[in-house]
Amino acid sequence: MNKHVESDLMLKALIFDVDGTLADTESAHLAAFNHAFTEQGLDWHWDEALYTQLLEISGGKERMLHYWKHVHPEVKDIDGSGLKDTIEHLHALKTAAYEATVQGGAVKLRPGVLDIVRSAHKQGLRLAIATTTSPVNISVLLRNAIGPDWKDFFIVIEDASTAPKKKPHPQVYAQTLARLGLAADNCLAIEDSSNGLRAAVAAGLKTIITQNRFTAHHDFSGALQVLPDLGGVSVEQLHMWHQK
Repeated sequence: MNKHVESDLMLKALIFDVDGTLADTESAHLAAFNHAFTEQGLDWHWDEALYTQLLEISGGKERMLHYWKHVHPEVKDIDGSGLKDTIEHLHALKTAAYEATVQGGAVKLRPGVLDIVRSAHKQGLRLAIATTTSPVNISVLLRNAIGPDWKDFFIVIEDASTAPKKKPHPQVYAQTLARLGLAADNCLAIEDSSNGLRAAVAAGLKTIITQNRFTAHHDFSGALQVLPDLGGVSVEQLHMWHQK
């Protein structure tokens, strides 16, 4: 392989998913959903087994709408409000509850994440976020986990507000690559779910999976590596895997 081709295939950026990848957020999200249902006067309650199934649907609003329409089709509009308005209100309640939980210190970054972020940034790799979660969820999580300067690490952030087509659609990754100004061959995606993997692969990205208890049963065919977490993984190791 000549020097020019090697240069073209160099790893230049890491693109991170958020929920379940940067941090173990799903338990906090689950509790926040149930809090919102109680606040709204609904008799809905999602246990962990049900929530694990519902995670197949990307996006909190989409998840609630799916549950409403397909699990409880008999549920009608609440207090005369429209379906969309009710979902929006529930999501606002849920987001507020989640934010309070994170600010209380209940959600931590996953093993190895902060070391990789800091090391990669120091070594000149570009860092980006490609997620289906909302901007407020990203901000409260990373502000508490990394500090008020967390945006200094991530030069591109694509989220539910900028990429409305949810994973496994590759929109969020396509937009992230466009804003980075890099080819997919120069980047590595880090995900935790099959929907995330499918979205990244569809955008042409090699993908590392860090599975968790909510996603361990997913099909990760096509992943570059499947890991329990990033603990003990170095930036040099990521370079090696990427070159494969």
